[in-house]
Amino acid sequence: MLINLLIGLPIMLLCLVLQTGFTFWTVRFYTGRTQRAPALAGPFAQIRSLLIVMIVLMLGNFIQITIWGVLFMALGEFSELYEAVYHSAVNFSSLGYGDVVMSKRWKLLGPLEAANGVLMFALTGAALMAILQQLVRAQVGK
Repeated sequence: MLINLLIGLPIMLLCLVLQTGFTFWTVRFYTGRTQRAPALAGPFAQIRSLLIVMIVLMLGNFIQITIWGVLFMALGEFSELYEAVYHSAVNFSSLGYGDVVMSKRWKLLGPLEAANGVLMFALTGAALMAILQQLVRAQVGK
């Protein structure tokens, strides 16, 4: 059990650093676009910017899913990247199909990844909500 924690916790911290970086970049991107050209920042331009932010944040989540999948391959749980990333995505999203199960030795990494994924999706949702609130304030203030 301890070995799962010693391997899983650094990966969780790496994911937090990555998602924080993606979050800060997207908030700065959105804020910069709306402050640079407020006259051009109508609702459609702002929604387009929000869409870009969502795609970038989800890219951050996908990179994290891939990192977990690569870890599973390195531990010898999977021989194909596709299967490893699929299993990782099921864990990360806390979907939990259960159609692919890891060996007893590394099984605890699944719940660790699920907890990590819930936290990272929450961070993604919080960033999108903050940007959406800014969008609403800009539209109401006009």
